[in-house]
Parts: sequence; structure tokens; C-alpha cells
Amino acid sequence: MRSTLLKVAALALWATPLCAQSVDSLVAKYIQASGGLARIQALQTLRRTGKYNGGGGFEAVVVQENKRPSSVREEFSIQGMTGINAYDGHNGWKIEPWNGKRDPEALGEEEMHGILDDADFDGALVNYQAKGNRVEYQGLEQIEGSDAYKLKVTRPNGDVSFFYLDTEYYVPIRIDTQRMIRGAPQEYETSLGDYKQVNGVYLPFSSESGPKGSSSTDRSKITYDKIEANVPLDDARFARPGARP
Repeated sequence: MRSTLLKVAALALWATPLCAQSVDSLVAKYIQASGGLARIQALQTLRRTGKYNGGGGFEAVVVQENKRPSSVREEFSIQGMTGINAYDGHNGWKIEPWNGKRDPEALGEEEMHGILDDADFDGALVNYQAKGNRVEYQGLEQIEGSDAYKLKVTRPNGDVSFFYLDTEYYVPIRIDTQRMIRGAPQEYETSLGDYKQVNGVYLPFSSESGPKGSSSTDRSKITYDKIEANVPLDDARFARPGARP
């Protein structure tokens, strides 16, 4: 408690320089706690395999593949059908067989915002300045009864995320996101947990997400059984089928 009060007093006296220092210090601790920049950058591809639970007994097998610098492919398999959301670093596309659509089509506005987040290989905090992200430290906040460092991240496209870093391990335990979709604000919450090492880098193996304020029963859950690093992934996996190279 005493150390917290001293920090608050110091911030009140020297708000501008210490806020900037706090951001870089917290981001540096997050990177170090995750495994260090060298190990993070040594990851060239990731393949996550697990299960999606949408509540009400709805389940699907999910596979997410990422490749540097910003390619992602997400597959959802249920009842013998596999849907795809993908981004090749330039264009986003999808296939939705459960809607009777077997041919690829462009992602919608909301889907593009989401997949751009997923395509950021290292996440919004690593090399945030080079990505054009603005990060602000907003103090401590209670998350499920525990203190967490709150960082506000504003992306070049206007999306805003609030990262809550565990005060002991410095990894994100929740991310709140605000977006403007077709002129209307939308807010989402994502809780992260079950961190495990993959090639020396700590990654979350579980997530739970939904609209802000939604109950646990209304949220979707993803639990990864396996995350593989540096698996061979051809660029063609992320390109829209039939598109000209």
C-alpha cells in the first residue's frame, strides 16, 4: 500500500515524464517475462490447435496459423464442414460452408478489424512505436479481485484496446477492445490464461471473449491443446483461392 501511494504521489508531481517511462518500463517487463525479444523474434510461424465452445453445447475444432510478418489463417470445423477466415498481409477473405457458400469472399468491416488484431504476430505491445500504436499507462485496476497494470493502446485504424498486465508476471490477463463499426461503437472483453512455454516464449492456451458486460455463459471459449512453433507454412495457405498472385 505504501509503495502504491508513493507512486501515485510521484505521478501527480511528474506526470508527463514518468507516464512515458512507465509505459516503456512495463512493456519491457512484459517482453522479458514473455521470454525476451530474441526468443519472441525467433518465432517465425505458429500453429494453434484446440476447441471452441460457443455455449449451449456448440463446439468446434479450431486451428489458427500465423506467419510473419502479418499473415493468419483461422479454421473452424464442425459437422464435417470447415470454415476459413484468412489474411495474407494485404487482403482478408473467408469461406462459410454452413451458409451454403463454398467460394471465398471478402471479409466484412467488423471481421477485418478482428483479423488484423489476430494477424499482428507479436501482439500490439511489441515494437508498438514502429507499428504506429500509441500506448498510455493508466494506473492500476482491479481485475477479478487482483491488481493489474492498465495500458491503453490506440492503433492507427482508431481501434482502442486496454491491456491489463498481471502485477506479478507482467503478462496480459485481460484485453478490452473498442471499435467503431459502421458508425456504431462496439466493445469486447477477452480474458487470457493458462500460459505455457512454446520455444521459450510464454503464450496463453485459453481465452474467453464476448461483448462487454456479457455473462460467462454467453461468452465463447477457446482452449488450445497444442501450439507449435516454426512449422513450415507456405504463403499460399493465406492467399485467397483463385486470386491472381
